[in-house]
Amino acid sequence: MAPKARILIADDEPHIRRILQFLLEKEGFEVQLASDGEEAWKAVASFHPDLVLLDVMMPAMDGFDVLKIIRTGFETARLPVILLTAKGEEEDKVRGLRGGANDYIIKPFNHDELLLRVSNLLEATRREREANPLTGLPGNRAIEREIRKRMAAESDFAFMYIDIDRFKSFNDRYGYSRGDRAISFLAGVLVGNTQKYGSGGEFVGHVGGDDFVVVAETAVAEKLARRIIREFDEGKGDLHDEEDRANGFLEIENRSGRTERFPLITVTLALVQGVGEHYDHPAKLSDTMAELKRYGKTKPHSVVVRERRTSGETPELISTGADGNGADGDGGN
Repeated sequence: MAPKARILIADDEPHIRRILQFLLEKEGFEVQLASDGEEAWKAVASFHPDLVLLDVMMPAMDGFDVLKIIRTGFETARLPVILLTAKGEEEDKVRGLRGGANDYIIKPFNHDELLLRVSNLLEATRREREANPLTGLPGNRAIEREIRKRMAAESDFAFMYIDIDRFKSFNDRYGYSRGDRAISFLAGVLVGNTQKYGSGGEFVGHVGGDDFVVVAETAVAEKLARRIIREFDEGKGDLHDEEDRANGFLEIENRSGRTERFPLITVTLALVQGVGEHYDHPAKLSDTMAELKRYGKTKPHSVVVRERRTSGETPELISTGADGNGADGDGGN
């Protein structure tokens, strides 16, 4: 069970504090109260809240000053804050938002609206913290949570693990900035294809570096996988210099001063279908993915490799990209 989110309520009106405490604790939140500004900023440091409901007009120190302290602190700079004010004047709203408040609510407030704003802000903040900074896609914690949720529901889904082959050589040749472009391009291919050809419930996650995952319904997974490697191959040429595209390889000097040749980058896509039926733990799925990846990376071109259900059999190569000589990259319309 996930830990309760912590919410600090800072308001000098006792009845407002009691109402807010009752509403939030009823929803399962852990709540701490502060009755003035000085008490509020000290509670931020000791209570470590996940969100602050901060009244603007308080004795000792007003909400704007507390907000300034929160935003200048290294550990609290991104702490979500909702301002509470009895005034509906535009200057208070603007001043609060300019000072870094995430939202504001005017008293007297609607109970359902307040709870909805709190929940939405907490969810948005959680997603932001878990997202990969380069692509903005969900990171490892969100990926594991998604897999566990679908396994627990025993839903019929497929899992794909995608990464770029020979990415280190690409970085050595062109530098990290071009490497980031390649990662962002792959992310765009994954998101674009799931939106265009998926069933609507797909999940795309960024493990880190050049490694990604896609969760999709089993019925659409194979065709989606074929389209992903096909589109990557069709666009990867723009990531390479014209001379390297013409040669069909990269020339890189190794540590001993000798020049080595490496093929242009490709992708390996490992695919497991019917995960909910055959797997009950993410670790077992991870072991299968590692085996499929190892096999796929023995091929010089982009590939989709699928698990064979019979134990001990070689993974099944079901599609190759534009540079391969096997099945076409589309597999039909």
